[in-house]
Amino acid sequence: MPSLMQKIGDLAFYMKFGKISTEYFGHSSSWLYQRINGYDGNGKPCELTPEQTVTLKKALHDVARKIDTVADSL
Repeated sequence: MPSLMQKIGDLAFYMKFGKISTEYFGHSSSWLYQRINGYDGNGKPCELTPEQTVTLKKALHDVARKIDTVADSL
């Protein structure tokens, strides 16, 4: 099964996941990057819980809607 980083792919280049981490999860900007990359600040393996994965999915849909709204207004 592909890792979260493999699923996100180039999206990480275009988005500030740190902002999603603070806005949607209430954690520091590094918190979500650590989970995306599969390790915590101490180098130990970590990942999103199933509930956190749902939150990330909702956040990405919300950001997509915002991007669509701006793109449609141009």
